[in-house]
Amino acid sequence: MALDQSFTGRTYPPTEPYEVGREKIREFAVAIGDANPAYTDPAAARALGHPDVIAPPTFVFSITFAAAEMVTQDPKLGLDYSRVVHGDQKFRYSRPVVAGDVLTVTSVIESVKSMAGNDILDIRGDVHDAAGEHVVTAYTKLVARAPEEDK
Repeated sequence: MALDQSFTGRTYPPTEPYEVGREKIREFAVAIGDANPAYTDPAAARALGHPDVIAPPTFVFSITFAAAEMVTQDPKLGLDYSRVVHGDQKFRYSRPVVAGDVLTVTSVIESVKSMAGNDILDIRGDVHDAAGEHVVTAYTKLVARAPEEDK
């Protein structure tokens, strides 16, 4: 069953605030194998002009993808998540994520398309800090594969 294309433009409520911790940033940097000292050493980050350690660019995926669950779990949209693959991911930053940031994410469905029997869902996640300032926007493309035909 095709997704409801009238959902294009739908905005979901902001997430609960997420406080970015130094240890979470360090763990993420280790997990992706990035030894940049700005991710683990406050002095190195300050030398680069940041108030504390900064997060690797893809760190926000964990909170924006969790926020996108409001979209993917919306029963009215009609998405069969068991058939979903991650199609694409992009980030547009206003500034780096810094340890101590308190972030919220607002998810917006940018488009709903059907192509060759597959449903394609584009979700934008706007990330703001506690002062309401924009930090980063994440663009996530999900593809719900068409059901396989009986053989």
